[in-house]
Amino acid sequence: MATVVKSFSISGIDGYPVDIEASVLNTESQSVNIIGMGDTAVKESGERIQSALIDCGFYMPEKKIVLSLAPGDRKKRGSHYDLALAIALLTQADEIKPRELGKYGFLGELSLGGDLRPCKGILPMILAAKKADVRHMIVPADNFAEARLVSGVTVYPFYTLSEVVAFLEGVGGVPEIRSDKKGEEKDKRLNEPDFSEVRGQNSLIDAIVLAAAGGHNMLMIGNPGCGKTMIARRIPTILPDMTEEEALEVTKIHSISGLVPPGEGLLSARPFRAPHHNVSVNALIGGGSNALPGEISLAHNGVLFLDELGEFSANALDSLRQPLEDKKVVISRVNFTNTYPANFMFISAMNPCPCGYYPSSKCRCSDYEIVKYRNKISGPILDRIDIQKEVKPVDLFEPELSAPAPSSSELRARVASARRIQQKRFASLPGISCNAQMTGTMINEHCGIDAETTSLLRKACDKFGYSARVVHKLLRMARTSADMSEETHIRKEDVAFALHCRDLDKSNGKMMVI
Repeated sequence: MATVVKSFSISGIDGYPVDIEASVLNTESQSVNIIGMGDTAVKESGERIQSALIDCGFYMPEKKIVLSLAPGDRKKRGSHYDLALAIALLTQADEIKPRELGKYGFLGELSLGGDLRPCKGILPMILAAKKADVRHMIVPADNFAEARLVSGVTVYPFYTLSEVVAFLEGVGGVPEIRSDKKGEEKDKRLNEPDFSEVRGQNSLIDAIVLAAAGGHNMLMIGNPGCGKTMIARRIPTILPDMTEEEALEVTKIHSISGLVPPGEGLLSARPFRAPHHNVSVNALIGGGSNALPGEISLAHNGVLFLDELGEFSANALDSLRQPLEDKKVVISRVNFTNTYPANFMFISAMNPCPCGYYPSSKCRCSDYEIVKYRNKISGPILDRIDIQKEVKPVDLFEPELSAPAPSSSELRARVASARRIQQKRFASLPGISCNAQMTGTMINEHCGIDAETTSLLRKACDKFGYSARVVHKLLRMARTSADMSEETHIRKEDVAFALHCRDLDKSNGKMMVI
């Protein structure tokens, strides 16, 4: 009779149970056969297991060994099945006599010497174990901090295969977790960049605070060296802290991608992703043969920053259209479809022209060249960017630049105050946490404006030809501006502030192209 051991696998961002079955056949041939649609890492498990068992002093049966990963019609990848395969084989060969084997699940890669190595995707697999009513999980010690985030599942961390066997046979306990961290951890915010280091960009900082307070997307246009990237990297420092639910979502996605450092548990800092402009479409939105999460999903609940926006390929930028609207991306393959969350704050930066110095006297670009360069960003993408702000060069010798700028903590307090108002407003609406996520119906309910303000907005629409999507974005921004001032109704100055955040429309209107 075959031995069955519980393990887990990953599909998309969710885990599912996998039964590891082991059978030793009484034939003359000696071989280890692993079946169940495994990838190369799974196929190589046989070699790792043989070496680990021999090194730990166990007997390797000189017979035909069949190891099956069920269900057999789903592809499986990764090396985290090693431990379960080894335990199943040892039990089937009567090398060990584990007690209550059926109540445990096993995850972990084996070294050739029998050590347990950390593996990725631990969090979603532990969540799958809880759903499958497997309440006891054995994992590598380096994955313990991540695995114990799931309540209702008892996690047992180990360093070696021998320790696991001793524990299962009742002759050994759970080893004490060794920590390489010495002393108390310092506040990570002390080493973060701060907005107090920014000088001479007060107007831009006001727009950034508006974007952070309402979760609005933003494009910064300015000369090289004027501080666009410097400012973008400081945006996460003014965003409100993640809720526990948001932190679990972020940790889950990063765990699947192998980006949770060994020994780390819940990721508390909002993600900041800044891919290079040569990034492929699959790397940006997710995909590949295994359909892994892309940069937009790794930026979930955080910031996606695209520097030198005009240098990104048209295909890569246009692939952002649906995720920017739907806050998720669906990756379809022949045999499966995965849905990854992608609720990120989109921040981008670009030069105003090919040479980068428009409108200064250093610029030698014609209006045609400038318009052609800006047209690399398609209209539908620009429609999805709420704030389009010009960044002016800073004269470092101006005396007013020595005045202290608002710190990140001060700006974060303003952002948090506005977010609390929005969270109270949308408390009964799941999935809505900020003004940028409001639907058309919600805009009609919460973004009413008087006749004078409507007239101002209509004039702007007639002048710049705004689409209905842009009008809705302007109303969302005006709602955020009112929230920052703790106003119940949207005022004329709120709409005016939102219109002042659309510098690119005014700049393009000055171009004369024949």
